[in-house]
Amino acid sequence: MSHVEAYSRLAAVYDEIVIDPCHKHWAAFLHALWSGDPDGVRTVLDVCCGTGLLASELSARGYEVVGVDASEAMLDVARERLGPDVLLSRMTLPDLMVEGVYDAAVCTFDGLNYLTPEELRLTMGELALHIRPGGWFVFDLHTDRMMEFTISNPVVAGEGAGHDFVIRSVVDPDARTCDTIIELARARDGEPFSEQHRQYFHADAAVRGALQGAGFAVTAISEEYTHQPVEASTLRATWTARRLPPGTPSL
Repeated sequence: MSHVEAYSRLAAVYDEIVIDPCHKHWAAFLHALWSGDPDGVRTVLDVCCGTGLLASELSARGYEVVGVDASEAMLDVARERLGPDVLLSRMTLPDLMVEGVYDAAVCTFDGLNYLTPEELRLTMGELALHIRPGGWFVFDLHTDRMMEFTISNPVVAGEGAGHDFVIRSVVDPDARTCDTIIELARARDGEPFSEQHRQYFHADAAVRGALQGAGFAVTAISEEYTHQPVEASTLRATWTARRLPPGTPSL
């Protein structure tokens, strides 16, 4: 079994073996959230856009979406899905070399969990430069309950669309890191392969501090793309933040 760069070979089968059919629900949550903004939300920056599933749902609702991702292979899949109407660019956070200022930015499916704490802080600062005052930043992160769940379930195996896969994770709770190997043991097309990923379980206080330092105010932390409060059982938390007007003291 060959070992390949993260999200290179996996991109072709990502939607089939990794992703739950959740993006329509998530887009509906975002649309309802933004509909209450008297200034309106029209332009959206999709950070770590992956294969374009959320961008597709937001575009269908009339939003003007720009997507960025670190994986060219994932972007190739997104381009096939979205066509020429959605601008897609390869960028590796915290470098965010996009043009313009947006009404909102989103980062879904644990994209920010791939950043070190320092990269997360720098990314928040970069995003603040590209979101209008009063604009929105909505993203999700793994919780400490997810860290506990992963420690208790270090090996997950499954099958999807003719692919057999095994996900093996090693968590360092002191360093708050998770090293994961995704093995495609039986590929429907092509040879088996494995990819290694490292993620970070960001402490709530660190996330809140990074947001406030970049000029954002946290307005809600909720159960995955709902208005339900985070509970002890929550695995993925959704953070909603607003960009403060210049000169506004951090809360």
